[in-house]
Amino acid sequence: MPVTDPAPPLAADDLHVRLGGSPILRGVGLSVGAGESVALLGGNGSGKSTLLRACLGLVPIQSGTVELFGTPLARFRQWRSIGYVPQHSTGTLRGATVAEVVGSGRMALRTPFVPAGPRHRAAVDRALRRVDLQQRRHDEISTLSGGQQQRALIARALVSEPDLLVLDEPTAGVDLHHQGELADTLAGLLDDGRALLVVLHEIGPLAPLIQRTVRLRDGLVVDPGTGPDESDPACHEPDIGDSGGVFGLPADTLAHPEAGRGRDGGSRA
Repeated sequence: MPVTDPAPPLAADDLHVRLGGSPILRGVGLSVGAGESVALLGGNGSGKSTLLRACLGLVPIQSGTVELFGTPLARFRQWRSIGYVPQHSTGTLRGATVAEVVGSGRMALRTPFVPAGPRHRAAVDRALRRVDLQQRRHDEISTLSGGQQQRALIARALVSEPDLLVLDEPTAGVDLHHQGELADTLAGLLDDGRALLVVLHEIGPLAPLIQRTVRLRDGLVVDPGTGPDESDPACHEPDIGDSGGVFGLPADTLAHPEAGRGRDGGSRA
């Protein structure tokens, strides 16, 4: 029998979304292949974050289709296959340790009211090692730097061992040095064969990791792209935050409700 290629992690076509009576997406398509890294680019109001959330079923779609791993969005249930890190907000998870924040990503996989067992602890340990935060597991999350907090959020998304990692503006509010650390973390995940979809204003240090860019403007795809254009200022202007500030952890950084290569090449937004 002929071998068929696996369904792509994400395939969306002709998406139309209206929010507050205004059109946000106007016939947008998007795909992410297995092991592929795709960046959504565009200015404020372009619709890139809305597109990401529409593909995950977090905002209603007026028309169009979305399939996740070959299954229509309305019938998709394997949310552990997707790790989602939304934009940060002003809310914080004060008092929680790093391990507790990361472990909360497995809540949908645990039996209610049953203490965490060895499998849960092992999954948390693996996720912490992946982002190089195992030495901070017992520290309160608010004591971490902005870049470290972002890595903790990624670990939380990774703790269920997803095949697709989705990040909404992960470099916002993170200084250039910690953006480099984030790039190192994502490079390792791509080396493991995971697919990546990331929303960015500027690619910055993530440019070597991105295989394809999709640029939006006014709710339309204006450039599907084939790879970062080195002449594009977005590849060279990192989104630099306050190097001394603390990156606010969102209280809504949760799993869905139903729920590579080295750096050297080797809300509606």
